Amino acid sequence: MRTVSIVHHGRTVGGSLLLPGGQAQTAVVFCHGFNGSRDDFLAEAQLCRQAGCAALCIDFCGGSVRDGSGFPTTRMTLTTEREDLNAAADFLLREKGVRRLVFFGGSQGGLVAALAAEERTDVCAMMLLYPALCIPDDWRRAFPDGKYPEEYPLWGMTLGRAYFADACALDVFSRIGGFSGPVRIVHGTQDTVVPAAYSRRAAAKYPDAQLTLLPGEGHGFTAAGEQTVRELFVRLLSSLG
Repeated sequence: MRTVSIVHHGRTVGGSLLLPGGQAQTAVVFCHGFNGSRDDFLAEAQLCRQAGCAALCIDFCGGSVRDGSGFPTTRMTLTTEREDLNAAADFLLREKGVRRLVFFGGSQGGLVAALAAEERTDVCAMMLLYPALCIPDDWRRAFPDGKYPEEYPLWGMTLGRAYFADACALDVFSRIGGFSGPVRIVHGTQDTVVPAAYSRRAAAKYPDAQLTLLPGEGHGFTAAGEQTVRELFVRLLSSLG
C-alpha cells in the first residue's frame, strides 16, 4: 500500500493506493461518507487486488475531522468533494496500464460518486452503498427560506454556509441517470438517515441498475450486510472482464 498526495484546486487529497501484482487495466476509487476516512473501505480495496484491479481510497478534503489536508470542514461542499474525486480519478489514469475506472461510494460519498460519474467517459461501473441522494431535500426542508447558518455542527463536524448553499441548489434526479454502465446499489430497509425510497428511485433511472435491499439493516451495515456487499462487489468486478 502506497500513500499518495494529489494536488488540485489549491488543496491536497490524501489517499492509499493498492496495486495488484501485475499491471491493472481497471482501478477503483473508494469514496467515504460524511466524517469518514480512507480507511473505511480498506477491506474492499484488498478485494480489488485479488481481482487484479488497482484501488485508491481517498480522504475528501475537509470531509472529516480526521482529514489531514488542512482544508476546513466549513469549506467542504458536495462540489469540492466531486472535484476531489475527479482529481483522484485523473491520478489513477496516469498509472501505467489503467484504462477504466469504477466508483465505489458510501452515503455522501455515494452521492458524490453518482454525480461525478455523469461527467466522465472513463467510468465503467459504480457500486453505491446507501447513497445519500436525500441530502439536498433534507437541507431544503431544514432551511426553506434559504437563510443558511455561517456554521452548523453535525455528527462531530462543523459545516459552513457554503455546504448548504451548494447542496440546496442541487436537483439530484435531474443530474443522475445518464450513466450507462452497471450500477449496483445496496441499501438497508431500516435506514433512518437515507430512506431506501431514494435508492429505489435512483435504480429506476439507470439503464443497468440492480438494487439490493437488506432487511433490517440501517445506515451502515452489520458484519452480515458487509459480507453481502463484498460478494456483490466481487461479482461486479468479475463481470467487467
